[in-house]
Amino acid sequence: MTGVPASAAGGSGAKPVRGGKLGTAAVNQASLWNIANILTMVRLLLVPGFVLLLFHDGGYDPVWRSFAWAAFAIAMITDLFDGHLARAYNLVTDFGKIADPIADKAIMGAALVSLSVLGDLPWWITGVILARELGITLMRFWVIRHAVIPASRGGKLKTLAQGTAAGMYVLVLTGPLATLRFWVMMVAVVLTVVTGLDYVRQAVVLRRKGLAAERAAEAVEALQTPAGTAVGAGPAAGPASGQAAEARDAAEAER
Repeated sequence: MTGVPASAAGGSGAKPVRGGKLGTAAVNQASLWNIANILTMVRLLLVPGFVLLLFHDGGYDPVWRSFAWAAFAIAMITDLFDGHLARAYNLVTDFGKIADPIADKAIMGAALVSLSVLGDLPWWITGVILARELGITLMRFWVIRHAVIPASRGGKLKTLAQGTAAGMYVLVLTGPLATLRFWVMMVAVVLTVVTGLDYVRQAVVLRRKGLAAERAAEAVEALQTPAGTAVGAGPAAGPASGQAAEARDAAEAER
């Protein structure tokens, strides 16, 4: 995340410094009606529009399918820009942090489910992708108290492959292009599964480290008061001091 410098946050009119650290105060200073949030809202509004265009005239009219593809393409393009603009120009807001991932999953989920309803895409593909996205979202909440799972390069490739494959299925393609879109979707499915397993591994590791750090911090905090009392206790403090030292060593070893 990037943030608004102190001068900008105070209303001096100075331009934000790109690449700066973003604090809580800076997030609160960003206006809700900024270009990043507007793009996110446009993407949300495109979801029902895309579905209506896709199913118009029974869902098999090549012209209306082309219109649906255009709406889908615009939604995917806004996905590329809104997050970048928010970070680069200090436009991060609480609304954006919540709405952006919802919009991402809404447009992709709408495309996959609609294509499966029309019989163009096997339901098992839709199930695998949606299960992965839902599972990773729940897993992020599972470990959010300890750490944030960063977006990986594989995850970005997965998103690109999914968007490309789904877009090709929205269009009415025949011959070699129809065969090509199948293999592009297979690549997307493989990336979906592989990156999902990697996220699971990261989540387990981060949670274990977080729990270990919490236990170590609690042990050190518990030892601080008895150790301080033992210092001023005179000769009688010897056994207590020794026990505190042993407990401290045990905590360090656990850490």
